[in-house]
Amino acid sequence: MHILYVEDNEQLRDTVSALIQEGENRRITCCATAEEALELDARTRFDVVITDVNLPGRSGIELARGLLRTNPSRWIVLCSGHDLGSQPAEWGSRVHTLRKPFDIEALESLLDATQEAGPGLPGSGSSQDRGPGPVVRLTR
Repeated sequence: MHILYVEDNEQLRDTVSALIQEGENRRITCCATAEEALELDARTRFDVVITDVNLPGRSGIELARGLLRTNPSRWIVLCSGHDLGSQPAEWGSRVHTLRKPFDIEALESLLDATQEAGPGLPGSGSSQDRGPGPVVRLTR
């Protein structure tokens, strides 16, 4: 599975990417802005895009909308310190949210389910923290 992780906080980006890289059959590409993500996406097919919502320039929400316009079946995980409400779930069952600080196990579980499901993931479109695991708590 090829993952694009978009996070402007370098320390968080390095920590989370190292933790999720440990999963079986995973490759991860990281960048800091939505603009960089769009450039990378134009050259490479990513199975999952994980993005912070609050990014410099275009937001993660704008990034997700643009990616879904070109490929509505794309897997997207939006990460935010704020409740995003039900709007992301309205974009389809392949759009999920994680509230920061999130338990890395919640992200791992979501990535595992995505990888197993292939073209579709059952569920409501939102993932909550599930069980114990390292919690990523970094401040800007």
